Amino acid sequence: MATGEWSDFENDLIVADYFAMLSFELAGQAYNKTEHRRVLMQRLARPAGSIEFKHQNISAVLLSLGHPWTDGYKPATNYQASLVDAVVRFLRYHSDWFEVHIPDQEGLDGVKEQPLLWFAPPPTQSNLPPAVDLVKVARLAEKFDVAERDARNRRLGRAGELRVLENERAILRQARRDDLASKVRWTSDEDGDGAGFDIASFEPNGTPRLIEVKTTNGWERTPFHVSRNELRVAEENRDIWHLVRLWNFARNPKAFALRPPLDHHVELMPTSFLASLR
Repeated sequence: MATGEWSDFENDLIVADYFAMLSFELAGQAYNKTEHRRVLMQRLARPAGSIEFKHQNISAVLLSLGHPWTDGYKPATNYQASLVDAVVRFLRYHSDWFEVHIPDQEGLDGVKEQPLLWFAPPPTQSNLPPAVDLVKVARLAEKFDVAERDARNRRLGRAGELRVLENERAILRQARRDDLASKVRWTSDEDGDGAGFDIASFEPNGTPRLIEVKTTNGWERTPFHVSRNELRVAEENRDIWHLVRLWNFARNPKAFALRPPLDHHVELMPTSFLASLR
C-alpha cells in the first residue's frame, strides 16, 4: 500500500470518483460507497481508511467553496493545498457541472407544491458549534469569493426569492388571510432591484414585512453580500425588515432569518470602495 503525500494524479482520480458519487446523490439515485472505495483501493494502492478520509477532505473543500457535498462523508478540514487545487481543476474543466447535476430550482410550476420552510435559529458559536475549522473554511471561501459567485448567480437568486415568495403566501393562506396573500409582491421582479428588499409581505395581523432573500447551495455559514442600500433600508425599517437566508437550496432548502441591526448577528466587512479623484 502507498503511503505519504498524495500525488496530483491520485488527487485527480479520487476527486473525479467523489463527483461521480455526488452526481448520483443529487439525482436521488442509490450508489455503493463500498464498491467505489474498493475500485479506488485497486487503482491507488491506498488503504481504505486513507481513501475514506480523503473523501471527507473533499467534502470540506466543497463546503468551503459553498457547494453541496455528499451526505455520506462528513467534512474534515485538515486537508492539503494540493487537494484544493485538484477540486478547483475539476470544477474549472467541468465548469457547468453543478448546473448540469442540480435540477433547475426556478421550476415555476412546482414551487407552490413545496412544503412550508422551517426556520431554525441563526447559527452561532453558542447554539451550533461548527464541526470544521471555521478559519480555514473562511479563508478558502474568501479566496474564491464564494459570496460574490452566489450574488452573481441570478438563476439561483430568483429561485430562492420565488421559494420565499410562495412560502409567505402559503403562511398567510394557512392563517386564513387570503386577502393579504393576494397582495404579497415580488418587488425585485416587478419593480427591479434597488428597493433594499425583494419581497413585500405581511404578518397575519396585517403588519408589513419587507424581506431580503440571500440564497446559497452551500452550508448555513456560507458568506453572503449585503449592499449599502440594503443596510440603509434595514436600519430605516428595523421593525419590519427581515433578511431570510436560504441554504442547502439545491437539495433540501433550509432557512434562518436575521433582523436589524445586522451587525449584531454577522461580521460586516467592506469589500469595495468608491474612489474619487482628489
